Amino acid sequence: MLEFGRFTPEQIIRDVKHLPSAPKVLPRLKRLLQDGNSSMQEIALLIRLDAAIAARVMRVSNSAFYNQGLRCDTVEEAVNRVGFNHIYQLVSYAVASQVLVRPLEVYGLEVDQIWRQSVACALAAEFIALITGDDGSLAYTIGLLHRIGMVAVNEWALRRQPQLRLVADDFPGEFVRSERAVFGSTQADVGAELLRHWEFSPDTTNPVRYQYSPREAASETRMASLLYAARWVRAVVCDEPGHSVSPDEASLAPLRLSHAQLTAVAKDVSAHLQTINTLLVEPEAEPMRARYGHDSRADAIHHPGSVSRPPISSPRKPSGPH
Repeated sequence: MLEFGRFTPEQIIRDVKHLPSAPKVLPRLKRLLQDGNSSMQEIALLIRLDAAIAARVMRVSNSAFYNQGLRCDTVEEAVNRVGFNHIYQLVSYAVASQVLVRPLEVYGLEVDQIWRQSVACALAAEFIALITGDDGSLAYTIGLLHRIGMVAVNEWALRRQPQLRLVADDFPGEFVRSERAVFGSTQADVGAELLRHWEFSPDTTNPVRYQYSPREAASETRMASLLYAARWVRAVVCDEPGHSVSPDEASLAPLRLSHAQLTAVAKDVSAHLQTINTLLVEPEAEPMRARYGHDSRADAIHHPGSVSRPPISSPRKPSGPH
């Protein structure tokens, strides 16, 4: 049996041997995109370091949205076809699809559930950032990886105590009470430590760590609040237990978001979730053209703020990864 409270997040991360290191590419890619002197060739070289990510980028670049009848056969061609504006989000999806591809037995979550919830939270975070004027790419990444700690906890627990099953509470607590009873910490603590190990900066790790209690964050409080709000949208969109509970107004205070705005975001996320899933799973021409028509472009998928949406406010759109 496990000794309760014995293992710290750092010990759990050190003890897990089989987690993919794919997310390491994201902070490095972001630095390249921030550098105005970076070339497409440098970005392609980085993507080529991970075969699975490179394959996913090439697969999507050959989808109906991009190929226009011409197939690309190299990573360099794929990166040039997708372009600077879309490559970060596309690689983020590739990373998440590589990491979030296993059922989380300890949490009772199937692959489809954890994937849908992660993408829903990413979209919600990005949409909220459009309203609040925050960094949309950062918000998107935090939302996509906000439950990465569950992957580490699951791998660790299956090795230590395979029969362990954690019990969920309603939003906003989720598995916090059960996690703390067993480990003395939460998946958010473990996830933040894992992201730090993967060389993500505090602007990503701190919001993940304080996603359940943004008011306790000493720094990055605003983005922690944004993630809290995105988690509520995720719960609504994915029909999770407790989704009818209104979000804590004090936790939303730094963003000055209303419940009505978040409800509108939830409708937007629902409308885009199936679209993105189709792009990733079925990149061939017919499914996408049947849904959008022959003249549709990838902006509708990769930059959801660019499509027609119900009015929420007059957001200032982020220009890209910062």
